[in-house]
Amino acid sequence: MLWQAAGILFANLILVGCQAEQGTPHEEAAFFADACEGLPRKENAALPLSTASDDWFQVYETAEGVYSIVESYQVEESISHLIVGDERAILFDTGIGLLPIRPVVERITDRPVTVLNSHSHFDHVGGNAEFSSILAIDSDYTRANMAGFDHRRIATDFAPEAFCIPPPSGFDLGLIHTRPWKASRYIEDGEILDLGGRRLEVLHVPGHAPDATALLDAENGLLFTGDTFYAAELWLVVPETNLDEYDRAITRLANIEKDVKYLLGAHASARVDSGRLTRVRDAFHKLRSGDYPGTEDGGRLVFTIDDIEFVTAQPVLDGKQGDITKGGSGLDTWD
Repeated sequence: MLWQAAGILFANLILVGCQAEQGTPHEEAAFFADACEGLPRKENAALPLSTASDDWFQVYETAEGVYSIVESYQVEESISHLIVGDERAILFDTGIGLLPIRPVVERITDRPVTVLNSHSHFDHVGGNAEFSSILAIDSDYTRANMAGFDHRRIATDFAPEAFCIPPPSGFDLGLIHTRPWKASRYIEDGEILDLGGRRLEVLHVPGHAPDATALLDAENGLLFTGDTFYAAELWLVVPETNLDEYDRAITRLANIEKDVKYLLGAHASARVDSGRLTRVRDAFHKLRSGDYPGTEDGGRLVFTIDDIEFVTAQPVLDGKQGDITKGGSGLDTWD
């Protein structure tokens, strides 16, 4: 495994979480300890820190009316983006669900808030149950994930060593689970969400997951990319991943990148300059050519191509896909 990339924290830790049975407790603890170095990320520390922050959630003002809520000290480094208009707001993802995210949102805005998830993996829907207004992609995969995830399916990400600071007191980490939630309305690709003085275009970009979604704020030059792109190793390994769909998704986003100033992903760095999507697309095409060797690591294949890192698995490369009607936590592995 090539651990030297700037995106080391997210990728290292989630790799351990997904395949915990393949490493010893000592090896896993070492991975977690090494990955916790260098936090908070310098890209985030350079952004204005909002007074809405607390000991668990760091809130960065990443653009006018945009507040990126980062859970910096847990394995996922999940980022939820609150996008505020004149009349209402969209909360794009709700984190891992360890601590309530709604009080943070209410410290930022008193406008009505609607949740939309970049996709329905556990680390993006953890706080969904705190809200009554939720938009979702209309798919069997999404509906299956609305049932929540029991502790067994997400346990490795809540082990004590999965935290870079002591986990909040008063919680039994052995009982953590993702609560059920339901959509109040389904949305489609191309739909415009009018927040009052701010319009967001919904882009359905399946690949990483069947319900993967991006948001384009064209007027302000912002593209919220979810897990289709973030500034770390790109995770294309779980049974629900589809590389043909991801090819179309990253190509679609790369084609609009020239009109975008900032990219806002769902892990690691809250905001990076535009220009990376084209590189990811080109590196991904090279990966699929078969001309570049990967490094095998515990059933996974890791590719580093033009400084872009991908984590995948042979079944995914072979075009296989699991039964997406059963949903997926984001930590599930191939049998």
